[in-house]
Amino acid sequence: MSHIKITDLEVRYHVGVPDAERAQPQRLLLTVDMESDFSAAATSDDITATIDYFTVAQRLLKLGTGRSWKLIETLAVEIADLVLREFRPQSVTVEVTKFPIAQARCVSVRFTKRLTDLV
Repeated sequence: MSHIKITDLEVRYHVGVPDAERAQPQRLLLTVDMESDFSAAATSDDITATIDYFTVAQRLLKLGTGRSWKLIETLAVEIADLVLREFRPQSVTVEVTKFPIAQARCVSVRFTKRLTDLV
């Protein structure tokens, strides 16, 4: 199986457990790895035969508008469900990276879900 991966898409979402942390949008990095057979697109050179990663990125850039989450775990699951529903890869792995601890480079969570697991 082939993969299409968007690495470190920078977004600004309202995320954090305390209300004060969610008050302002914070910088997050999203990595979305979509498992998808793009052999037909490679043969035909036709974007409609694959997942348009630009469209995925634009969708994720807008996802945070008017929204907030307490946990990056919740956000990772929501993004995985959205990508599976709207773009139909065989599976998706989503990593959400946050920068809340001054003494650490970052904190991240990673979640994988298959299309067959979508409810």
